[in-house]
Amino acid sequence: MDYLFYLSNLGVMLAVMVALWPISIVRDDPSYIDSIWPIGFIIMAVSAGMFAGTALQQPAFWMTLLWGGRLGLHLFTRWLREGADKRYEAIKARAKINVHLFVLIYVFLMQGILLWLVSLPIQHAMAAPEAALGALAMIGLGLFALGFVFETVGDWQLSKFKADPANEGQVMDKGLWRYTRHPNYFGDACVFWGIWLVTIDGGAGYWTAIGPAFLTFTLVKWSGAALLEKNLKRSRPGYLDYIQRTRGFIPWFPKKGSASGEDNAA
Repeated sequence: MDYLFYLSNLGVMLAVMVALWPISIVRDDPSYIDSIWPIGFIIMAVSAGMFAGTALQQPAFWMTLLWGGRLGLHLFTRWLREGADKRYEAIKARAKINVHLFVLIYVFLMQGILLWLVSLPIQHAMAAPEAALGALAMIGLGLFALGFVFETVGDWQLSKFKADPANEGQVMDKGLWRYTRHPNYFGDACVFWGIWLVTIDGGAGYWTAIGPAFLTFTLVKWSGAALLEKNLKRSRPGYLDYIQRTRGFIPWFPKKGSASGEDNAA
């Protein structure tokens, strides 16, 4: 493993985060960082390609570009439409030092490090010689497609639900949200495991599974579903019932005999 190659990519990611941080001071709102997260993976792919001297012909690059571009645009337009995210207001409230310095360290630099970690398969792929797509890569492409559709459709369904004033304070339990409380998070996990399968098709880089494994952990147990549901249990009267009948992550048919429910309805 070329440690300098990976550390150079980390340096690029941290530099990008520092460069984008002043906007949070001007806006007094760091929550646009959510839209930077998916775009950051594209930056990592380009950075790795430049350091490795490879052309951008790797399937992992185009998969990353498709996923990151779509999600980045979705999250950025949502931020412009809805404004500051309460989660980041809560983070700022915990500051024991200058709040802007606190945001730099615990929001921007921390996310930069985590993004670099999750993107290890993408970095590895950009440094690998171009190879024909084998059986593992075909499975990976299928898993990526499943995840991309789940995340895209889930986001669209939720946006449409929230745009209707009649749904204010209600639980979203239609479409994909009927089968899993987090179709967008499930889709995200599938996307990155799919990319990983494509990147290891040449028989190397298995160790980079740490990236999608860590992402899946965060989506299920840390900053994703676990944190979101903690808030929704308090703010959505029907959410506990939704939990009783709907799978938390991997989609499946809802349990019979219950009403309805959702996840990211906030």
